[in-house]
Amino acid sequence: MKSVFEVLQERGFIAQISHEEEVQEYLSKPGATFYIGFDPTADSLHVGHFVQLMAMAHMQRAGHRPIALLGGGTGMIGDPSGRTDLRKVMTIETIRHNVERFKKQMEIVIDFSDDKAIMLDNAEWLLPLNYIEFIREIGSQFTVNRMLTAEAYKQRMEHGLTFLEFNYMLLQAYDFLELYRRYECRLQLGGDDQWSNILAGTDLIRRKEKGHAYGMTLTLLTTSTGEKMGKTVGGAVWLDPEKLKPYDFYQYWRNIDDADVINCLKLLTFMSLEEISDYSGLEGQELNLAKQRLAYEVTKIVHGEEIANEVEQAAKEIFSGSGAAANMPEIKFPASEKERPLLDLLTEAKIIPSRSEGRRLIQQKGISLNDKVLEDFDYVLNEGDIIDNAVIIRKGKKRYYRLFFIEG
Repeated sequence: MKSVFEVLQERGFIAQISHEEEVQEYLSKPGATFYIGFDPTADSLHVGHFVQLMAMAHMQRAGHRPIALLGGGTGMIGDPSGRTDLRKVMTIETIRHNVERFKKQMEIVIDFSDDKAIMLDNAEWLLPLNYIEFIREIGSQFTVNRMLTAEAYKQRMEHGLTFLEFNYMLLQAYDFLELYRRYECRLQLGGDDQWSNILAGTDLIRRKEKGHAYGMTLTLLTTSTGEKMGKTVGGAVWLDPEKLKPYDFYQYWRNIDDADVINCLKLLTFMSLEEISDYSGLEGQELNLAKQRLAYEVTKIVHGEEIANEVEQAAKEIFSGSGAAANMPEIKFPASEKERPLLDLLTEAKIIPSRSEGRRLIQQKGISLNDKVLEDFDYVLNEGDIIDNAVIIRKGKKRYYRLFFIEG
């Protein structure tokens, strides 16, 4: 049977490891305690967090104990990692509200019953800290020279690094030390942009407790071109159904680029690698089967099986011509026409009166392709867009059109 370390490695979760042999040994037997921190910068988790939740779930299923650490304290500072500007300072009330929202969403994949996982808020130990004592005990263990070599600080130095943000690394390191002392937690996980902060914690534990602690960063959810995934026209791909409707959540995954499907199946579903490999050989329109499966599986995990079935059926009805879009007009084009700009096809089909009107509608987010808002004036269809030789165009809120592409 594979160890969870091998599972995470094969599925593409692992980015960097501080002590690979020690981490493999630590995770080789059930009972290891590890943690991931989540700062409550919004009132919902998003798909970037979901990668981390899935890693936690794999480890919990292997018999290890996760600690989900909510940043009620560090959220008052703001992590400078990956930022070129100062994060907005939130009120205590906002932070507490966001923490409560996070707790409910984490239970999607993490089992907190019977002490199988622990949920903590670092406000418990950070807010009562005496600043002078903290600086003497913790600050004395860090050199400014070394801290400034961290990528997060180097980026911010170009735009002005505040002393407020400069404290963040110390606080995150202190979190790790506190969890080591309280729960014998010896492993911290986080996004790959957290590498410097994680190493600071392992080093602090070594200095203060002469203990062995390790760090491992997880792959960020990116496209095949290296861009961060998880953005829609309306903002992030939120896990909260009030912020992003389950149907739109499903359609986001249904419409991702062909090159990203297999990676997302590995990171965001519990499907076996053997089953995923069956999809990896598909090309062109056949790859739509993998996209449909991805959309369904991720929606089922986040929103439940009943809702996943509902939104999948709604999507099928639109494409099959039943339901609300049952009487949509159908326009046929030769297959060669799909290589032309979509705006030209819509004009020729008289769905829009002119290209200029089409550009205006696109600017107003008034045209959708397969229920994904069109943003590019010069967009040309790709094979992933075409399902059963057709695409669905929505103009405004209720007017649907099916464009068929006929061979020969």
